[in-house]
Amino acid sequence: MSRFDVVVQGGTYFDGTGAPGRRADVGIRDGRVVAVGDGLDVADAARVVEAHGRWVMPGFIDTHTHYDAELIVAPSLSESVRHGVTTVLVGNCSISAVYADALDVADLFSRVEALPREEVLAALREKKSWHTPAEWARALDGLALGPNVASFLGHSDVRASVMGLGRSTDSAQKPTPAEAKEIERRIGEALDAGFLGVSTMTNPWDKLDGDRYRSRTLPSTHASWKEFRRISRLLRRRDAVLQGVPNLNTKYDVAFYVSTSTGLFRKPLRVSLLSAADTRAEPWVNRIFAPIAYLANRIGRGKFVWQHLPTTFQVWADGIDLVVFEEFGSGREAIHLKEEMGRNDLLRDESYRRWFRADFEKRFSPRVWHRDFDDAWITVCPDESLVGRSVGDVARERKLHPVDCFLDLVVEYGTDFRWTTVIANAREKVANRLVNTPGVTIGFSDAGAHLRNMAFYNFAVCLLDRMHRAEQQGKPFISPEQAVYKLTGELADFYRLDAGRIREGDRADLVVIDPAGLDGSVDDYHEAPLVELGGIRRMVNRNDAAVAATLIAGEVVWADGAFAPGFGTEFGTGSFLPLGRPVAPRVDRRAPLKSTDAPRSM
Repeated sequence: MSRFDVVVQGGTYFDGTGAPGRRADVGIRDGRVVAVGDGLDVADAARVVEAHGRWVMPGFIDTHTHYDAELIVAPSLSESVRHGVTTVLVGNCSISAVYADALDVADLFSRVEALPREEVLAALREKKSWHTPAEWARALDGLALGPNVASFLGHSDVRASVMGLGRSTDSAQKPTPAEAKEIERRIGEALDAGFLGVSTMTNPWDKLDGDRYRSRTLPSTHASWKEFRRISRLLRRRDAVLQGVPNLNTKYDVAFYVSTSTGLFRKPLRVSLLSAADTRAEPWVNRIFAPIAYLANRIGRGKFVWQHLPTTFQVWADGIDLVVFEEFGSGREAIHLKEEMGRNDLLRDESYRRWFRADFEKRFSPRVWHRDFDDAWITVCPDESLVGRSVGDVARERKLHPVDCFLDLVVEYGTDFRWTTVIANAREKVANRLVNTPGVTIGFSDAGAHLRNMAFYNFAVCLLDRMHRAEQQGKPFISPEQAVYKLTGELADFYRLDAGRIREGDRADLVVIDPAGLDGSVDDYHEAPLVELGGIRRMVNRNDAAVAATLIAGEVVWADGAFAPGFGTEFGTGSFLPLGRPVAPRVDRRAPLKSTDAPRSM
């Protein structure tokens, strides 16, 4: 038998602890790293991955995804894996697919995360066989899973399952004492099954889909502060995590998340909050994240972190179908109407347009979108003369108010009118400061959601690309080992995951990065069909030159621009990762290589 199943040879090795990189080979056997050193004998390897001139590091951890629906129909999660992600966290933003029935889950997810509802509902009705967190975890391990998966229990999921979706989204209805106890019991059951904690949401912009309770805000937004405190106490006792999204209208409930994290005269609570961003709408707000984290952690002795997307937050929209229009009443009214004909009648109405203009021009209303149509660039339109121009420019040419021009384009071309704008993180100097701010962690890719609006599957490659370019320009803002740590070990430590390290004895989840492929192409636009959800053409990233190989549980699943045959269909490599527990590498992948197989390079 070969001494090693795989040797990753000749690369600059980063172990994920923040230690500087060094030249080393990595020997892998039975899904674990068993040797790290210079000059491992590749004659003893069944497979050799060539890494000379490349960086070898732990697989990336994506802490903020909405893959809950996709993973049951396309469990390879290939768009993440091809970008070096070997662990994903699901169940974010108060919505998971654990307790609620298929119809309720579809209504919770589809509008909030801009997913095709009918396809999500069909997938859930066919595949959802579980009713408890432990059953969900077992179902996950029965899939040909690509990356490892850890999960939060969604507050909206558990609340709807106990109270019913209708009552849980009615502010006049409160859980009875028996229901409150059952919510806590189910959270405890999820923690016993290894869930990371609870995700919650107090932001009122996110709405239900479907016909029963359409446009109501999510169940967690109707919870009382007493209910939130009870959940926090339960999580604190178990050293679990509270993931949250604050009310972006008022923002005052950030104080709750900070205070509940603190550890003065009690055990601190791990809290991860969205989002440390340099928004164009509020360019001053980036200054608040450091002092809030300092207050929570240094003074309050808490365990509080912000999530930060380490690249420009640029979004695309087909017509008016974009979450930022949920910020104001007239936008919500348009999105509430599913049928294009009824929506167009509304958009033509002059009284509605006055309402929209008034909302649009409110100077001091809370917002994430800057509402500047001079930064709304047309990328696709049946009238090709408009492509490449801003909506503001077209409005001036037509002598129209920008709102009227935009609504005219939506009415005339519908979803064939596609445009893009930058929401946040466009100032590189500010972005570099945020990456290095204590209490700011890497996250918020939203992978698996907003399929037509954004694509940040390559968030980790984006940070490495920016780091590499800065070094080449003689203006470094972060060291390579610190960048790797922030994408791996730091996240594993905070979320208490068996991931993020590739020392001897660790699971062999790793990525090989070719710095020659870090050429600025991280921002290029691509689309690809997601066949398993109705063939919707989702936005994707393509950085194949940068990600030379991805290994999960010691298996080379991605190399030289191609997936291993059968990956995600005939065999899987990922496992369910429970909170605070070690996990053995998945061994039911496929038949092991025979000892007579000749070593081969990739």
